[in-house]
Amino acid sequence: MLSPDFNVAFVMWRESIEALLVVGILNAWLSARPPEERARGRAWLWAGVAAGLAGAVALAATLLFAGEALGDEGQEYFQMAIMFIAAALIVQMVFWMRRHGRTLKTELHASLDDAATRSHWLGVFVLAALAVLREGAEAAVFLYGTMASASASWWSGAFSAALGFAAAALTYMALQAGGRLLSWRLFFRVTEVMLLLLAGGLVINGLDHLISLGVIPQLSSKLWDTSALLPDSGAFGGLVSSLTGYRARPVLVEVLALAAFWICMTWLLKRPEPRSA
Repeated sequence: MLSPDFNVAFVMWRESIEALLVVGILNAWLSARPPEERARGRAWLWAGVAAGLAGAVALAATLLFAGEALGDEGQEYFQMAIMFIAAALIVQMVFWMRRHGRTLKTELHASLDDAATRSHWLGVFVLAALAVLREGAEAAVFLYGTMASASASWWSGAFSAALGFAAAALTYMALQAGGRLLSWRLFFRVTEVMLLLLAGGLVINGLDHLISLGVIPQLSSKLWDTSALLPDSGAFGGLVSSLTGYRARPVLVEVLALAAFWICMTWLLKRPEPRSA
């Protein structure tokens, strides 16, 4: 699988698992309700899932048509902006799950209990729709940014996204089975590192667009050349490049940007979580 396709499949895999986790929690809560409430609640649940998917597809179509409507230079700026937005969304996703992952089930159940008490099943619909829309929107932005940065085929991207979703369904079932080798906690810790690597790669791709447009200077000629050891093109080198932002012939501004990104991420990861009052 080519590097852009791998990145798309990976992000779809991770995003889909997060959406499936929320939908699974909602469905499990409904399973404990009386039969008449269960049937009504599940109708609202799946309607919410459908609405979230429709919203994500609409966003993907909007991004595609907006990009095509612009001229060549406009497309450059648009694609560059999407890359930075996708990187920011990935970072936000990692830290949101870090902050809410341990209490997500409790928070959702509290919201659902309140909705059930008031016989207000719209709450189930909204929770499901927002969960699917949030993950789907992030995936759509990342898909556009990745495929645009690599000038890759959109059909191959769609196929990779489908593979990622299928893998997510299988992974979710395995994690739900409670396997000892991979817990939810370990899963999120391992994949968050890969997501941050991807975010760093998107930052460097966006930076390359800014350099090519003449918006920012390179600050130097190439600092070194490791292409003999590991080129940043080809099957393996291209994968490393798109996954981490690695450049075989980097210029100073790329090195400074990637260093600043990881210094910031390390500080955020090491920063103690705020205590709830």
